[in-house]
Amino acid sequence: MSLSLKAAPPSSPFLARGDSFLRSLFSPVSCPSTARFPPAQKLSGPVVFCASKGASSRTLSAVIFEPFEEVKKELSLVPSEPHTSLARQKYSDESEAALNEQINVEYNVSYVYHAMYAYFDRDNVALKGLAKFFKESSEEEREHAEILMEYQIAERNHDVQMTDFIESTFLVEQVESIKKISEYVAQLRRVGKGHGVWHFDQMLLRGDEAGA
Repeated sequence: MSLSLKAAPPSSPFLARGDSFLRSLFSPVSCPSTARFPPAQKLSGPVVFCASKGASSRTLSAVIFEPFEEVKKELSLVPSEPHTSLARQKYSDESEAALNEQINVEYNVSYVYHAMYAYFDRDNVALKGLAKFFKESSEEEREHAEILMEYQIAERNHDVQMTDFIESTFLVEQVESIKKISEYVAQLRRVGKGHGVWHFDQMLLRGDEAGA
């Protein structure tokens, strides 16, 4: 779209101050937009702005904007498939597949812990402390899966904030869990089978501090 200038009837009082103002106003400048101004000419009347499309000299009654033509190149980058997320930014398919696999692992471990909870809670086993421990572990793994479903990312995607979230949320917790389980294994080896297992179960039932 270009702008053309037309002279109005000489009877108009618009040019009382001369043509110098128009020359300074419409001097050619570098502009990133599509509007172009012709070289300044000496006019005998006021200036009338008209819009013309392309090279056409037909005078239009008003300025016509075509926004879809202006953003046509950008619109081609927007996915048109209904199943494609428009909010997805710099998230590779490889990262999504890895996180989905980890979510499945978390759910599978949660099911295993829940089955162990059901086993120790049976009347012919009756280790309520171990049943309580595995039930809480099952719920914890399920929470991990839910967090990953809401917050999926990988370090190779160069998202520093998300990488910090994963390391601060899961890394410290995993280290503490490994240390805790290692201590439980060492205690069970020390007390042996039989009466020692019952005392260990009571410690889990009442809590670590109460059993210490």
